[in-house]
Amino acid sequence: MRYLFNTLRIAASLPIILAALVFTGCAAKPETSAKAARLDSGSDLVIQVKDVTEKAVFYPMDIDGTELEVFAVKAADGTIRTAFNTCQVCYDSGRGYYKQDGDVFVCQNCGNRFETNQIEAIRGGCNPWPILPENKAETNETITISYDYLKEATAIFGNWKRE
Repeated sequence: MRYLFNTLRIAASLPIILAALVFTGCAAKPETSAKAARLDSGSDLVIQVKDVTEKAVFYPMDIDGTELEVFAVKAADGTIRTAFNTCQVCYDSGRGYYKQDGDVFVCQNCGNRFETNQIEAIRGGCNPWPILPENKAETNETITISYDYLKEATAIFGNWKRE
């Protein structure tokens, strides 16, 4: 009888335990980066083309005390798209950054979903801040973004990832 009572009590607790696991973050989450790299102060960001896939590579850095992040991702057409990981509208909210979910990037402030093939192609509005061809040097092996250009971008990261 005691065994039956304990079995029933455990069975009744399972939905509560499963709900707790889901709401505390033990559920599956979208992956956001194959790897991340740190940039040395004063150095240009050099992205190795061979390292960029459909899964975004995030490049966090600190420039004069301001944390910022660039990401690179391969679009469906095979081109590599680069952007600052901040939203052109929500950047000052503290949550205006993106996480990748499959082939879309999701703004963590407003929830806007932005397709990979739209990065650099669409400007303005709630989307990742593009790094356009005139702001980077591209070869078959590398994409280089100058330290000076990165330093100019610190203005859009003043309140970045602050909750």
